[in-house]
Amino acid sequence: RDDDGQMEFGALELLENPDNHSYSIQLVDLYNKIRQIIEEVECPKAFTPKDLIKPEPDRTELFLGALLNFLLHRLSKRTLLKEYNDELTMLGEQECSVKARISQLESEIAQCEESREKDLPAIQEITLKIKALQKTISELNQHQMTLKTSMNQLKEKSREMDDRISEAEFSLVQAVQENASLRSKIVQSPDKLQRALEEKKIVQTDAKKAERASFQTFQDKTALLEAYTKACTKISKHLTLMQELQEQVRGTLPVD
Repeated sequence: RDDDGQMEFGALELLENPDNHSYSIQLVDLYNKIRQIIEEVECPKAFTPKDLIKPEPDRTELFLGALLNFLLHRLSKRTLLKEYNDELTMLGEQECSVKARISQLESEIAQCEESREKDLPAIQEITLKIKALQKTISELNQHQMTLKTSMNQLKEKSREMDDRISEAEFSLVQAVQENASLRSKIVQSPDKLQRALEEKKIVQTDAKKAERASFQTFQDKTALLEAYTKACTKISKHLTLMQELQEQVRGTLPVD
């Protein structure tokens, strides 16, 4: 009680002295600020004017501990918020980068679509040409098979003609022998011998003509077959190039 009376007496002295009024106002402002802070940190005990004018060690330690805990808590919260803020900043930068990349890809897609629309008539034309070439190749292959069949038939006929020529040559030899025999008899029957010789010559001439015709036909068919074979080879190469070109064009187009 004596301490309280002395404190109240000291307070009265401060009030009676006008020089201390400005200091008192500052002191009251300081008290109100400290009291408000102590309330905000939820200290179990209230801050009183006595704690400011004549503080007690236990209460001061309690108030300082509450303030220190509050400061540590606020520091940890600020550190956590800084981490969140840094992460949000990084995510914002990544978002801007992703948006820029998306915009770039959209522009590239638009260019690809535009290029595709421009190249579409050419691609359609190439496709039609390839189909026409494929049809031509198929027809040429069928014709080539027909020519091979004809060539085989001609070879068979050529063998038959060779056999006939061999027979004709054998007949010619026999005719020569007969001619020698007939010469000895020419005095007896000259007209009959002359007719026999003429018939032999006609047979021999016909055989040689048939041989030349057969050989010429065989050569013509062989040349025609070689020409078709070369044409098929060239068209096949051209078709391969066209298909490669089509694949390259398709490779440059975006996937739907």
